[in-house]
Amino acid sequence: MNMDLELHVAQKRTIADQIVELTLTRPDGGTLPEWTPGAHIDLRLGDLVRQYSLTGLEARPDRWVVSVLREPAGRGGSQYVHDVLAEGASIGASLPRNHFPLRSDADNILFIAGGIGITPMLPMISQLEQQARTWNLIYCGRSRTSMAYLDELAKFGDRVVVRPDDEYGVPDLAGLIRPTAPDTVVYSCGPEGMLSTLETVCADPAHSRTLVLERFVPKEYDTEGDTAFEVEFAQSGVTVTVPADRSILEVAEEAGIDILSSCSEGTCGTCESPVLEGIPEHRDSVLTKEERASNATMMPCVSRCRTPRLVLDL
Repeated sequence: MNMDLELHVAQKRTIADQIVELTLTRPDGGTLPEWTPGAHIDLRLGDLVRQYSLTGLEARPDRWVVSVLREPAGRGGSQYVHDVLAEGASIGASLPRNHFPLRSDADNILFIAGGIGITPMLPMISQLEQQARTWNLIYCGRSRTSMAYLDELAKFGDRVVVRPDDEYGVPDLAGLIRPTAPDTVVYSCGPEGMLSTLETVCADPAHSRTLVLERFVPKEYDTEGDTAFEVEFAQSGVTVTVPADRSILEVAEEAGIDILSSCSEGTCGTCESPVLEGIPEHRDSVLTKEERASNATMMPCVSRCRTPRLVLDL
């Protein structure tokens, strides 16, 4: 994947157990492209490309900030950041993309962050503060030492509830949501166990709430019943058969169809493609419930087809 920018690691610092923060600037110190709260960027880490949320309570036009949790069982990106990437290094970066924006003008917004999932929420909080809107944050983690940005969040007083597991146990998400107003919009980012539980909790009529999620890891789907289907790329005039055990993206690339992609897991949104005909089987972690229902676009890196034939505007 081509990188749009060549940036400079102006600062690298440890901000919590196993979390480092990178401050990225242009080599000449110039202004960086604008972005909105919830946005993420791709970073070129050796031979890898990984996505990280832009973060910070005080955005500056000449720098971007990302924070990276070391994932011992990960695919190598966080290890590269922690062990190889040094201050002063050059690093390729994409332009910002945002699939986790503040989508609503709701009067009541509740953020629920799990660990490193706090990162996209800091710019959102900053925006809401500037707009004098109501918000609260429940920040969960293993322990206080593993939770980044606690000092910066302390200034917000009781609007921020810090709940480390070693002090409070595993959070009762239903109990935390139940006291909120029915029109509350819940934004959450964190480990899959938390997000899956929130989906169940917020779908329960007893405490139904609008839920907006960002996932760092892909959702798991049962692929045992997958079958082959046909895909026509309308602009290219090419039609291919996608076998049960391969993705649209893989088959498209072999056929010479150029689809911009990055994570290949359905979490970054880079490969989002317009759908002209057919009904996708959405398996991404990016599109909202409403966007999925519209079937206007799909992520060919992971999603499949519910009809025998699919036509994409590619």
